[in-house]
Amino acid sequence: MSRVDVAELVRSVVENRRHERGPLLVILHDLNDQLGYIDSTVVELVAGELNVSRADVHGVVTFYTDFRTEPAAGVSLKLCRAEACKAVGAERVVEHAQQVFGVRVGETTPDGSVTLDQVFCLGNCALGPAAQVNGKTHGRVDENRLVEILASAETTERASATSPGEPS
Repeated sequence: MSRVDVAELVRSVVENRRHERGPLLVILHDLNDQLGYIDSTVVELVAGELNVSRADVHGVVTFYTDFRTEPAAGVSLKLCRAEACKAVGAERVVEHAQQVFGVRVGETTPDGSVTLDQVFCLGNCALGPAAQVNGKTHGRVDENRLVEILASAETTERASATSPGEPS
């Protein structure tokens, strides 16, 4: 997406959300959903549209873990590390994921295929350990189930990246 297209998108989102009380957070969520991340260009554009400092916008982007400052991988894996999930083995799942992907929490694999993140509650406590893969929440995730879920997500990602009529 060109800078002009990004600027138009930012203006449109800000205009649609400007009337809301304290609109910065919802504007950033909308832009993050549409662009996949909030880079310094978007920070500058949002700050200008809302007449706030870039530092104010940057502070919000870097405070909340849901916002990315660079493109995410094809598969976004978020592992819950809240107490309820920890009590039923979440740390083993986190350690396993770090070993399998060769990255630590908060990093993306060198090939850009998987981003490993942590969250501190997915609201799925009764079915812990919980994980979220590309926005879909899964419960009772152990090391084996994690592999199955990710294989399914990677297959779905490849299928959606292939246009109809193209071989996959």
